[in-house]
Amino acid sequence: MTAEERRNLHAFQNYVTKILDPTYILSYMAPWFKEDELQYIQAEKNNKGVMEAASLFLKFLLELQEEGWFRGFLDALDHAGYSGLYEAIESWDFQKIEKLEEYRLLLRRLQPEFKTSIDPDHILPDMCECLINQECEEIKQVCSNKGSMAGAEKMVECLLRSDKENWPKTLKLALEKEENKFSELWIVDTGSKDVETKDLEDEEMNTSDIQIVYKEEPECQNLSQNSCPPSEVSHTYSPTKPRNYQLELALPAKQGRNTIICAPTGCGKTFVSLLICEHHLQKFPQGQKGKVVFFAIQLPVYEQQKSVFSNYFERRGYKVSGISGATSEKVSVEQIVENNDIIILTPQILVNSLKNGTVPSLSVFTLMIFDECHNTSKHHPYNMIMFNYLDQKLGGSSDPLPQIVGLTASVGVGDAKSTTEAMEYICKLCASLDMSVIATVKDNLEELEEIVYKPQKFFRKVELRTDDRFKYIISQLMRETESLAKSVFGELGTVTLENLSEIQNRNFGTQKYEQWIVAVQKKCMVLQMADKDEESRICKALFLYTSHLRKLNDALIINEHARMKDALDYLKDFFTNVRSAGFDEIEQDLTRRFEEKLQELESISMDPSNENPKLKDLCFILQEEYHFNPDTRTILFVKTRALVDALKKWIEENSKLSFLKPGILTGRGKTNQNIGMTLPAQKCVLDAFRTTDDNKILIATSVADEGIDIAQCNLVILYEYVGNVIKMIQTRGRGRARGSKCFLLTSNADVIEKEKINMYKEKMMNDSILKIQTWDEEVFKEKIRQIQIHEKFIRDSQGKAKPVLDKKNKKLLCRKCKAFACYTADIRVVEECHFTVVGDAFRECFVSKLHPRPKSFGCFEKKAKIFCAREKCHHDWGIYVKYKAFEIPVIKIESFVVEDIATGQQRLYAKWRDFHFEKLPFDAAEMSQ
Repeated sequence: MTAEERRNLHAFQNYVTKILDPTYILSYMAPWFKEDELQYIQAEKNNKGVMEAASLFLKFLLELQEEGWFRGFLDALDHAGYSGLYEAIESWDFQKIEKLEEYRLLLRRLQPEFKTSIDPDHILPDMCECLINQECEEIKQVCSNKGSMAGAEKMVECLLRSDKENWPKTLKLALEKEENKFSELWIVDTGSKDVETKDLEDEEMNTSDIQIVYKEEPECQNLSQNSCPPSEVSHTYSPTKPRNYQLELALPAKQGRNTIICAPTGCGKTFVSLLICEHHLQKFPQGQKGKVVFFAIQLPVYEQQKSVFSNYFERRGYKVSGISGATSEKVSVEQIVENNDIIILTPQILVNSLKNGTVPSLSVFTLMIFDECHNTSKHHPYNMIMFNYLDQKLGGSSDPLPQIVGLTASVGVGDAKSTTEAMEYICKLCASLDMSVIATVKDNLEELEEIVYKPQKFFRKVELRTDDRFKYIISQLMRETESLAKSVFGELGTVTLENLSEIQNRNFGTQKYEQWIVAVQKKCMVLQMADKDEESRICKALFLYTSHLRKLNDALIINEHARMKDALDYLKDFFTNVRSAGFDEIEQDLTRRFEEKLQELESISMDPSNENPKLKDLCFILQEEYHFNPDTRTILFVKTRALVDALKKWIEENSKLSFLKPGILTGRGKTNQNIGMTLPAQKCVLDAFRTTDDNKILIATSVADEGIDIAQCNLVILYEYVGNVIKMIQTRGRGRARGSKCFLLTSNADVIEKEKINMYKEKMMNDSILKIQTWDEEVFKEKIRQIQIHEKFIRDSQGKAKPVLDKKNKKLLCRKCKAFACYTADIRVVEECHFTVVGDAFRECFVSKLHPRPKSFGCFEKKAKIFCAREKCHHDWGIYVKYKAFEIPVIKIESFVVEDIATGQQRLYAKWRDFHFEKLPFDAAEMSQ
């Protein structure tokens, strides 16, 4: 590294600290950093946050003297997925990252609205290309542990650090795809990539994968093993000796039928898929070859399945390879598909490849295996692939279609209230996957039950504290804070705190109160006043008051489920952080009010008489079970990471239970107080739990309810923990030892009722499958065909509605400074999806700068970037290209405001296809004139 590069990195360090989470690249930087430095950086993130950790990382980085560290740093950014930061540092050009600042400001303002409006699970498939893969997993984990609101907050945090210039536009597209009302507030004004219309700027991104994170992870996640193959393949049985029930599950697929294999977690469905795949490849006569594609949703699962299939098949002479979002831009999808017998893919890779023609048809495959196939619905990539398949099937194509195999532990029943409705739901899933049979274990049920044991389930309803002084004091603080918030509106007349939200009868310490806070913040963030300074003052004040109310509300929730001490520690940490931040007059006042009560709260939290009855009951269960069987191994499931920490402290400080030496297992998601566990750390914890007596109990969030083989576990405790029927089946499956028990411990009768409903739904699902299995095969096929025809008709109908064309001439104005750019009459369409402007007048409106990445795509060669010519604006309008014999500008509609010449009305468009003006084709003769 040169001295100049070192100076540049120092000069641009503010950009790096705003974007980089150094813990994502520490493993790549290990050759240059000392072990204690790596630990310091991790600790800094845990204690102070990402930016502080990034600052410390840069400090250590800039002190390095070893040869090659700067290239190593760039490579680490590239490997981790920081493509924007990598590009900016390599060229020392941070313009693209700088342009994102206005969107970061907008997102910060709209954050409460975002949290209350958006379910991250719905838009994450479309947003993952704008995030680091690990961030996608963290968002999913937060959603699973704490709900969609917390997940949305996590997504905001990740987007605010995103270095991808297309994230504002991609967010807009994702919101519109979901018809989310937040899209009306998210006004995109950026030179970002148009994913829908294949903007030239995005040609190199078209094969980018989206790592989709959904509810259920495959059992092959292999957290319990140090080696690559899944635990079920490595330990449950010898890979060369399938069990009878596995042969039973594989039989219909071996016969060439499209099959859903529905079998419990831990029974070895991955190995069943290996058997099917091997039989399929062997059945082809000489001169013909099969080609198998296996889909895995998540990147870690993709990597593990790729390893499993490689280990199993390469020694048998087959070629195995794979493509994920991490590798798609570095390899040729066409060549990988062409040159291998088995291809492991994350599904969006194939969706993109079918769309851009890299893979011409699904007919290139002879077998497609969908892991976690119950996800085949709505806009999931699995469904996008199957839409292509069904269009080919129902369109009368003579090309052969691949065989389909789906793997799942639970097909689910959706919102079904009866067996009839459940059967309809399952039939729709079968229709989506073109299934002709659902394979379950029937003939070898006893053998399956020997391997996968179903534990006894017990429900324990416990009482809350009868007298809760802590709750009284915190509630009083909340009433005072509410009153202060109301006083902010004194000058606004009709606007009050109450009418900003429609939520009534809110109670402190509940999720409903949390929703009320968010609703108030949502209205406040879009509050418009003539006096902008006053508007800013009111919005900021209200946000501060409601933020404090949220924290007080959180403390009441912790107090309800754990110790008062834990809830108080939570608040003390919060107010410590408040003090270390801006700490304006409002925060000083709120902090003073809390500190006035602190001594009494400390005294109450230390009083043994205030112990939580839930903890007494939990202690009783653990003592009883370990007295009866000292070798008991327990997993204690809780909803949040805060409870994991609280219960770990409680067990360690409880003389009756400290012998349990609790271990903890959480996801990789980060919160303000905690850093998630890495995959190696999770493996280490589980390995210790399985093989040593050090930890007799494992306290876990939902990361452990799926994909973990812990055969020694014989006690599962669900502590205020309940989900859907799929989650219930997964958590129960953790207790696999003979004689296992499962306790649900709660103070809420509704939680017990919900779990009973899940149990009923599981029975309803099993009964429905059994009934469907009794149907005549031709009757079932016809039922599936009719559903497919109906669904295709709906898809086609939705796609054929054509908008009314507006032939009136309109103006395009720069979206940033409103300078005139051109008339719509001067716009021409090039190659169906790119838009240029004819006439010399437009050339006076923009300035150009050489493109940092000049590349050729098809008939186009990128030459330069074009910007608004107005001084102090220079808003990005698009690019300048060489197209055949012409050099032309290509503009982006999201860079402009469209103004009606007659009325003066202005509109914003996110993509050209939404702007229904008369689009004239590019004419070479016209250009020549």
